[in-house]
Amino acid sequence: MAGRTDIEYTYTLIDRIFRHCFGETGDFSGAKYDGDFSLTLEEGQLRKHEYIVQNLNIRRGSRVLDMGCGWGSFLGHIREIGAVGVGVTLSSGQQKACVKNGLDVRLMDCRTITPETFGLFDAVTCIGAFEAFCSKEESEAGRQDEIYQNFFQTVADLLPPGGRFYMQTMVFGRKMIDLTTVDINAERNSDAHICALMEKQFPGHWLPAGVDQIVAAARPRFCLLDKSSGRLDYIETLKQWSRKFRSFGLKKYVFYLSLIPEYIFSRQLRERVDILAEDANQPCFEREILDHFRLVFEKS
Repeated sequence: MAGRTDIEYTYTLIDRIFRHCFGETGDFSGAKYDGDFSLTLEEGQLRKHEYIVQNLNIRRGSRVLDMGCGWGSFLGHIREIGAVGVGVTLSSGQQKACVKNGLDVRLMDCRTITPETFGLFDAVTCIGAFEAFCSKEESEAGRQDEIYQNFFQTVADLLPPGGRFYMQTMVFGRKMIDLTTVDINAERNSDAHICALMEKQFPGHWLPAGVDQIVAAARPRFCLLDKSSGRLDYIETLKQWSRKFRSFGLKKYVFYLSLIPEYIFSRQLRERVDILAEDANQPCFEREILDHFRLVFEKS
């Protein structure tokens, strides 16, 4: 699994930049457009939140656990309808931002949560965090199925019978290349090169071989209620994120200028910015190297 250092590199390093672009509780996971790309990013994210609430039967008074809660976007949404949300993250930047905005978010590994930690929940969500639960090394050691099965056991222990779980995650797509060809020194913009960039952007992360691997790992603890590919929606989300990052805002650009000394002296920041600038995410989804799924489960 991606450890604390990996998560800090991926998310905390861009914490201030993200909040300047998307607000204090911006959503850093794929929105839901359902083919209507005239929607704004905010409308697409709201549609996703409403979809989750409806499918997980979340209402006033419901207790909800958000695993890998990011900057608390979904927690903020369910707070507005009167639900009680608890979030966990391994990013100190995300946790501090969430607490600053009045959200109950803990800095901890969600795999260690037991019923004794917070009690039981009516619903559990994992919106994008599943990608961090298995590393490349663990996958190569043949442990991926075991890790996923153990995770679903953890979730099942936190829900009553009939309790529901929502997951949104990337998976390797139908045109994923031979992993032995992935190479950061391959021709720029080649499949091998952009896959290597993705690996560097998300250290410690490794994706499921496909959605069927996830569904199989969930049995017999959960039955699948709904499954949909969000690949095209994720491409649109990436496009709108890119415009947000680049759009002018005086405070934002003053902040960008203030980062110049840090950029000069911090190799880690330079590497992170350079990887983001190459934008490997979008072509990976456009070429179907990666896919993206929304899954609704109910505890058996």
